[in-house]
Amino acid sequence: MSDSHTRVRVSKWPIIEICEAQRVILEHVKTLEPVLVAVTAPDLLGLVIAQDVVSTCSQPPFDASIKDGYAVVARDGPGLYPVVGRVTAGQCASFELRPGQVAYITTGTPVPRGADAIVQVEDSLLETSPDGAELVRILIQATPNLDIRAAGSDVAVGDLILATGTPLGPAEIGLLVGAGLRQVLVFPRPTVALMSTGDELLECGDAPVFGSIYDSNRPMLGAALRAAGALVLDLGIVRDQAAHLATTINNAIELADLVVTSGGVSMGDLDLVGPTLETRGKVHFGRVMMKPGKPLTFATCGKTGVSGRSVPCFGLPGNPVSSLVCFHLAVLPALRQLLGRAPALTQIQVLLADRLKLDPERPEYHRAHAVWDHDRTLFVASSTGRQTSSRLPSMRLANVLCLLPRGSGFLEANSLVPAFVIGDL
Repeated sequence: MSDSHTRVRVSKWPIIEICEAQRVILEHVKTLEPVLVAVTAPDLLGLVIAQDVVSTCSQPPFDASIKDGYAVVARDGPGLYPVVGRVTAGQCASFELRPGQVAYITTGTPVPRGADAIVQVEDSLLETSPDGAELVRILIQATPNLDIRAAGSDVAVGDLILATGTPLGPAEIGLLVGAGLRQVLVFPRPTVALMSTGDELLECGDAPVFGSIYDSNRPMLGAALRAAGALVLDLGIVRDQAAHLATTINNAIELADLVVTSGGVSMGDLDLVGPTLETRGKVHFGRVMMKPGKPLTFATCGKTGVSGRSVPCFGLPGNPVSSLVCFHLAVLPALRQLLGRAPALTQIQVLLADRLKLDPERPEYHRAHAVWDHDRTLFVASSTGRQTSSRLPSMRLANVLCLLPRGSGFLEANSLVPAFVIGDL
């Protein structure tokens, strides 16, 4: 038979284990250059600090009252005293407290000069002198510094308040503002170019066409990327035409920090993603020993121009479950590393609630829903049902991917297996 009638029927990519695939991915993913962002910026939440942060002011910045009550001189002890002033939030006392006097004070207010303790309202009685002056009867013996929060007792000037690599949550943002900072150096959100490939795909809202399916992968993966902290550049559906695909991928590499495609990575005549990536950069692997997701492809392609930065490119399988499982196991660790986060997924041990069939050729990431069993003090994982790679309902309730070893027969219920957390537990 002549060469014009022959076609390679075996993948050129050797199959590798998932742990090796993850190692290769992370080896080729570098964090982005840090940027300065205002500490009050709405999109700061979830970003990661790129340098140690020290406080520029003390918290509290003055000796502050912990309670609503009366500023006193502790050695005066219980007794009846005149109220010589009031100090409320946002004010500073214009007087100095002397022995035999008290001043009304509210929570968080600077303690007047001369006072060394606060007696809470509950430990006092309000009285009036014969001439109508306000008096207070102090009922307890105060000790020095009672209910006073000393200046700098929460945070002192120069204290390390947040270390490099800390993700910014609500409490961390509050700390930055309270420490007197206006800007913070963070790793920026990466831009991810996202596309689906295939002549059979319809956009959401298109009229149904026999032989076609709606492109659920792109909205699904876009949501997953945004949830992980990325900015998504949606490049739409790319048809099974080599020139169109090459142009779209080349544009994606120039515009984005990471590229994700779905479909076009198997062994068919129109599976063009791998060869297209190979013409632009280096394909590091094109098959992984996992179920689902065997055709997972990873490449790096350099940008043109001065920077020449290498862009990680992922070719995910077209079946929606395969695509989302590969996102969790391959794309998400890369994205976390780009963001400056620890890349590893959370792994737990779970007890299987079901008897599960094993695959003789590949380890399987079985979708399951895990709940905490208080009596047995462990997580119990229940299968989400039929596990075909096209059946997206198997992902809907899944919060873990249970790693089942390859083998013959079944894994019995009550077996302990490792599981990767992909949702709320």
